[in-house]
Amino acid sequence: MGLGDEKYSAQDPIIKYVQEESAEYGSSEGSKVFLNLGWEYVKPDEALRLKGGEKGLIFKDVFIKQLQKLNPGFMDHLSAEKILKDLERIPPNIQGNLIIWEFLKGLKTIFVPNEKRERNVTFLDTYEIDRNIFQVTDEFTFTNGSETIRADVVFLINGVPFILIETKAPHRIDPLNEAYKQVKRYHQQAPELLAVLQIFGLIDVIRFYYGATWNLSGGSLFEWKDELDQGYETLIKTFFDRKRVIKILTDFILFTKQDEELKKVVLRPHQMKAVDKIIERAKDPSKQRGLIWHTQGSGKTYTMIVTAKKIIEDPFFENPTVIMLVDRNELESQLFSNLKSVGIENVEVVESKKHLRHLLRTDKRGLIVSMIHKFDNIPADLNLRENIFVLLDEAHRSTGGKLGTFLEGALPNATYIGFTGTPIDKTNYGKGTFVTFGKDDPPKGYLDKYSISESIKDGTTVPLYYTFAPNKMMIEKDVLEKEFLTLAETQGVSDVEELNKVLEKAVRLKNMLKNNDRVQLISKFVARHFKEYIEPMGFKAFLVAVDREACALYKEELDKHLPPEYSKVVYSQSQNDPPQMTKYYLSEMEEKKVRENFKKPGELPKILIVTEKLLTGFDAPILYCMYLDKPMRDHVLLQAIARINRPYKKDEKDKKNGLVVDFVGIFNNLEKALAFDSEDIEGVIEDIELLKEDFAQQMEIGKEKYLSIVAKKDRDKSVDAILEYFRDEEKRNEFYVYYKKLSGLYEILSPDKFLKKYLQDYDTLSRMYKILKNAYEKGVSVDEEFTEKTKKLIQKYTKNSKIKDTLEVFVIDEYTLKRIEESNASDVEKVFNLYKSIEKTVEEESVEYPILITIGEKAENLLSLYKNRQKSTEETLNGLKNLVQETNDKKKAQKESGKSAAFFTLKELLKGESIDDAENIAEEFEKKKETYPLWDKDEDQKREMRRGFYKLLGPKGLKGEKIKQLFEKYLYILKGRDVND
Repeated sequence: MGLGDEKYSAQDPIIKYVQEESAEYGSSEGSKVFLNLGWEYVKPDEALRLKGGEKGLIFKDVFIKQLQKLNPGFMDHLSAEKILKDLERIPPNIQGNLIIWEFLKGLKTIFVPNEKRERNVTFLDTYEIDRNIFQVTDEFTFTNGSETIRADVVFLINGVPFILIETKAPHRIDPLNEAYKQVKRYHQQAPELLAVLQIFGLIDVIRFYYGATWNLSGGSLFEWKDELDQGYETLIKTFFDRKRVIKILTDFILFTKQDEELKKVVLRPHQMKAVDKIIERAKDPSKQRGLIWHTQGSGKTYTMIVTAKKIIEDPFFENPTVIMLVDRNELESQLFSNLKSVGIENVEVVESKKHLRHLLRTDKRGLIVSMIHKFDNIPADLNLRENIFVLLDEAHRSTGGKLGTFLEGALPNATYIGFTGTPIDKTNYGKGTFVTFGKDDPPKGYLDKYSISESIKDGTTVPLYYTFAPNKMMIEKDVLEKEFLTLAETQGVSDVEELNKVLEKAVRLKNMLKNNDRVQLISKFVARHFKEYIEPMGFKAFLVAVDREACALYKEELDKHLPPEYSKVVYSQSQNDPPQMTKYYLSEMEEKKVRENFKKPGELPKILIVTEKLLTGFDAPILYCMYLDKPMRDHVLLQAIARINRPYKKDEKDKKNGLVVDFVGIFNNLEKALAFDSEDIEGVIEDIELLKEDFAQQMEIGKEKYLSIVAKKDRDKSVDAILEYFRDEEKRNEFYVYYKKLSGLYEILSPDKFLKKYLQDYDTLSRMYKILKNAYEKGVSVDEEFTEKTKKLIQKYTKNSKIKDTLEVFVIDEYTLKRIEESNASDVEKVFNLYKSIEKTVEEESVEYPILITIGEKAENLLSLYKNRQKSTEETLNGLKNLVQETNDKKKAQKESGKSAAFFTLKELLKGESIDDAENIAEEFEKKKETYPLWDKDEDQKREMRRGFYKLLGPKGLKGEKIKQLFEKYLYILKGRDVND
């Protein structure tokens, strides 16, 4: 199934749904949701006319009229035309994309001569939504002269294309990934269009993912979740509600600068929902508190920043003050040190207690960023205004004790919104965090909640697994119980410093943890485990020691088993430290460099040894494994293990989970270690034994369903059996999904001894996957798909494998048919041998012999018929043999003609249509074509060339549509690719 299938199953319904009239819809919970739709559909030909041809980006007349309508009094036709020309000349990159976004936000100005001043330009009316013109079109064709793309669906507001949608049929192997790769190609092939577009969507009828243009990292693609939850129709309708689209474009996109590089993000659905709830709470005069629990790693920081922006920009709040209280890590991060880069102009970062008091006394408006300890001993009633909004990060530990009292005393009429990455623990219900922030939202105390299980389900974070170190390295359970787990002061512990004070008293426990023999054993184990399990996956690790001295001890020992540059110690400095600790000190600049390099693949260090620093606020998605040798519990434990829950996808590396190796025994009693409601911590971390059970079950399925295909076959006959059994696309796709899951489990578990009895069978399944991908899927490099551990296994078992995993590919020449006749391969295998040989020849030689592209198409059509059982093996094999002969004949004929490749190609195409005098027509057209040297870059020259083609072929009795098809085919062959290939 091809384009038609996608168009009718996914594309056309989108157009249909968004055109429907605005209406009220009932949610699954019984509430009513009003959706404002009614997008106007513009047919592709009309869209082409409105934007002035394939090179156009914007519906010119619509844009100019709307610009004048939304900017009365100073925007005349000439001014609007000038803005249009400026937009069409923006840089084709993220910088240009920012310029467009600033226009749609109303931040850009033009000089009005008769007023002698700058005026802000309104692109979108964000208050009276229906004053904007909402249009949608499909098959949106754009060319920059050298490349042409055709986007499936494009949404325009006031004539400007802002959202692009790529659709794929759900029957494909990985439809959304295909669509994603297409969007990535658009960024490379048509950056001029992508500089204008702000959002892209990927849709396969079942799922809808969206992301920000110019942000193509794997972790920046989000699944749209709607409040109606009634399938594909409501997914589309809720996202393209007019009001929501305007909000996403103007409120929920952020541009930031990090390392002098401009970056762009769009909020996830749960972040958008939280921002809306906070703004609603801020406008409620009867409530002044709210607690947002969004699990660690789900983007709290961006939620806070967007909330602050919206409050400051909203006229309802009458020039308010927003105070953001964050910890040192965040304050020192590039994001907070450069808040102007996200569009907040009036920012003050508090430098001292005196500075803070001055700002509050002098009634500073805009944004104030501080750490909470600056409120220590601050006078009461320092500012009595009600339009002060305090946003506190890590609220569970920010407002404990006196600091919270000072804060509330200084700003008694402010609204307080707390953000936390961990839930309220059982010891805190009815007091502490609950009273400070949650009293207006009984019974649980949350204004908004995004739990651990929701986060994992959405792919916002990855699942975590734990495994225990060998028994000889574990500490005694009774000591852990007595000196840590049963102590009242450890319950609900929310801060690492607080935890350290408790551990200082646990003398026997700490001595056990730092026992020299134990440190040696663990260091040797960590080195081997890292080299065998973690490094082959391309990920990195933390070693968490009980205190700073233990960090130094581990570094000393680890260097005996790994190159010293593999690891770095990151800890704070102390005045009385001995030389064995001071030698690992890092200067501020050195530590910054270590942090930066750790986040980068392929850079050293690969292991960080820590005890307190980096256990909160440090975000490194490449971090996969935590070697845990420090007793922890409750908030501190949740925050620490959250370091490894960030998704990471780069090249072929896809982080499926995080792993904790427990040397302490904390996870022996999860209920005691995490004193939260069970529903709040559901799925937080699970035993890796569950993955072993899953792998064993998957191998049983594989044995019964797939290995049985080759069970009693000779090695030579196995390939034949596999290729024949999997001719049905549905069967192949089912196997691909199965194998992807199996190989993911293998990657996590390997080289565990548990796998030993499964290795031969896993190798066979891997080879089965490889032979199928090579045979049936076009342009797939299977070796790149395999993980490092699987590649290593296949190399090891090559000699003893039950099946071969490669197809013979021949050089196509006059001896090819003889070689295929002499081959011992079965006829089924020969079909694929010849098909792959033709495919390779076309790929390598079509620049010199463009006509080979038509032979490649014939081979592809023939194989498609064979796959669908519309042609027998014998018919297909004979057809491919004929194409081998045709390949040789065409190459020979072109050489002997002495003419150009373009001439020969056109002549052969015309002969294929039984046109008399094909040679003379081709010769005459080639002469005409010489007068259009820039036809592939200049739209006007291409149009004139097309006209000449029609004049030559019109008298030959061909209909206009047929001539058009011939011309397009000719150009396609000359370029050697399709517009969306």
